[in-house]
Amino acid sequence: MKPAPFDYVRAHSVDEAVRTLAEADGDGKILAGGQSLMPVLALRMARPQVLVDVNRIPGLATITPTGEGVRLGALVRHARLIEQPHHPLLAEAARWIGHTAIRSRGTSGGSIAHADPSAELPVVAAALEATVHIAGPGGVRVETATSFFAGPLETTLAEDEMITAVDLPVPSRWGFAEFSRRHGDFGLVLVVAAEVDGRWRLAIGGVGGVPLRPAEAEQLLNDGADVDAVAAAAAAETQPQSDIHASSDYRRAMTAEFVRRALAPHGKRAAA
Repeated sequence: MKPAPFDYVRAHSVDEAVRTLAEADGDGKILAGGQSLMPVLALRMARPQVLVDVNRIPGLATITPTGEGVRLGALVRHARLIEQPHHPLLAEAARWIGHTAIRSRGTSGGSIAHADPSAELPVVAAALEATVHIAGPGGVRVETATSFFAGPLETTLAEDEMITAVDLPVPSRWGFAEFSRRHGDFGLVLVVAAEVDGRWRLAIGGVGGVPLRPAEAEQLLNDGADVDAVAAAAAAETQPQSDIHASSDYRRAMTAEFVRRALAPHGKRAAA
């Protein structure tokens, strides 16, 4: 199938992009890497009247160290995340994203905005309590990743808003473990463990509508409980649905196993 007809606008500034979205009155979509949007358009699951191409907006493709973390511009490609030396956890997570073509075109802002609970960057953002910078007609607002992800493929992003940047702290220690049928597939279960400001955090993807932060498991981890106890608690806090890829019980079992792997000594690495 081919996409339904649409108008194309190449924005040259964030203000122009936001204004065009507002004028579209809910019928506009941002075009960045297009890795999520284009298949949806081709299947006519979405029929926006206007596509707003933001790829030529200056200043959105930068990775800026901020002292305790990094600021990712919304147009930073996944391939650049792999190569950058500032945030080793992001580099590792990006290696697991899709295939070469997807990593070459896909963007950090696009992945966060798409909010797939099985995707790598939303889970990393949840674990690190990232801050999302959002531009809209009323100016720029910021929101934590925890509140930004509202449900499966749903965020608090309004129809006339766009992500401009994401701030992520650099963890002192971290672990990343993902289980998928084939490399490049979305993870059936993925786990991020990160130590920030002396406290460990866990985030689990693929087991719910949004990346899960298992509070009891995190508390056990920070109280010094053994890994098996933490893994069991994390699995108990999930409520995964059965689907064609895996049963609920299987995902829960994989959650325990991949929490162990993320926390295993070989899975903890010092930040650069």
